[in-house]
Amino acid sequence: MSSRVLVGLDGAVLDPDAPLLFADDLAAVRGDGIFETLLVRGRRVCTLDLHLARLTTSAEAMDLPAPDLPRWRTAVAAAVKAWDSDDEGVMRMSIGRGRESGGPPTGYVTVGPLADRVRSARRDGVSVVTLPRGLSIEAASSPWQLLGAKTLSYAINMAALRYAAGLGADDVVFVSSEGMVLEGPRSTVVAVTGQSLLTPPVEYGVLRGTTVSALFEVASGSGYECAYAPLRPADLIVADSVWLVSSVTLAARVRSLDGLARAERPGDDEIRTLVDLAVESI
Repeated sequence: MSSRVLVGLDGAVLDPDAPLLFADDLAAVRGDGIFETLLVRGRRVCTLDLHLARLTTSAEAMDLPAPDLPRWRTAVAAAVKAWDSDDEGVMRMSIGRGRESGGPPTGYVTVGPLADRVRSARRDGVSVVTLPRGLSIEAASSPWQLLGAKTLSYAINMAALRYAAGLGADDVVFVSSEGMVLEGPRSTVVAVTGQSLLTPPVEYGVLRGTTVSALFEVASGSGYECAYAPLRPADLIVADSVWLVSSVTLAARVRSLDGLARAERPGDDEIRTLVDLAVESI
């Protein structure tokens, strides 16, 4: 097993330490591209169909050619085979617009090990601060904002995480200019109260979470009422529990919100189990 894997769209396994992009690739110089991050678990990729569907939606929003899904499936299968481990891995499917001097889009698949922060977030939860995103929920009506597309332009997200770290926090929940909960820089927000699971509407311009979609399907069959509904920070405070849900970290319990500690509750293990079941069965 290699500690890192790189596969081209022709299914060829490449040297992960050899150069791949040209210096004028627009993915590198402008962040002009899209990507998906997936969990490799038990020698298979979790929720692949949901990620391929979102990759297609993002490509449409970015005016990129529609992904050739059979080629992507071939590349994904080759990457999993090259990973060749029962250990969990992080897979990334990336598409860049191509070279500034002209040429086709650039596409490739990588697999690497889980970051230590992922295991810590799953085990211990995360401390979170709310930060203004500087956007209105009405911005979703402006398609050039690319809200809801998973683009390579992550500078603001990473800056928010660095700012939170400076405050002693692990993660962020973005809030709109109207004071509505949006999403995390790399996660979807889920509030749990009793048998109810709520997450902000995609109409607010938040990314449609693949893991939340899978979770809602499984949880609905287990007696939970699941809905996309408006949430304010106050709603998170009064909820039984709050989670940051994502494809790789899966379920990270918010153990403190803006400095307010939130205790573990008996039903929390059930939420973790539901998320695990969701990503493994869909």
